[in-house]
Amino acid sequence: MSRNPPHPTRELIDLPTVLDCLSDPTRLAIVYNLARYDQETELRCGDFNGLSGKSNLAYHFAKLREGGLIQTRVAGTTRFMKLRRKDLDVRFPGLLDAVLKAAACDADRLQLRECEVVGAG
Repeated sequence: MSRNPPHPTRELIDLPTVLDCLSDPTRLAIVYNLARYDQETELRCGDFNGLSGKSNLAYHFAKLREGGLIQTRVAGTTRFMKLRRKDLDVRFPGLLDAVLKAAACDADRLQLRECEVVGAG
């Protein structure tokens, strides 16, 4: 039996939910950091510890997963996340790139911090 949490199918990812997820600064920072890597790179929950507290991050990871922005895989006691870029690009062409470009231009004001990732990329 798989311990991986449920994810919406590509067809069930809807624009209002995606925009709501991206409107939160912590979730935007998570997506911003995941987007720095290729589509197959997974980051561990612990890679994001510099962004917020552990329980707060768990909440934001769940919102992003439920919204269809990230894929979560459980291996032992570790959760791995990757951005569902291909699904998002098919559903909403250009949206993710536009949001990430705008976020990068405004990173200081948004206080977007880059994660300290060990062994990825």
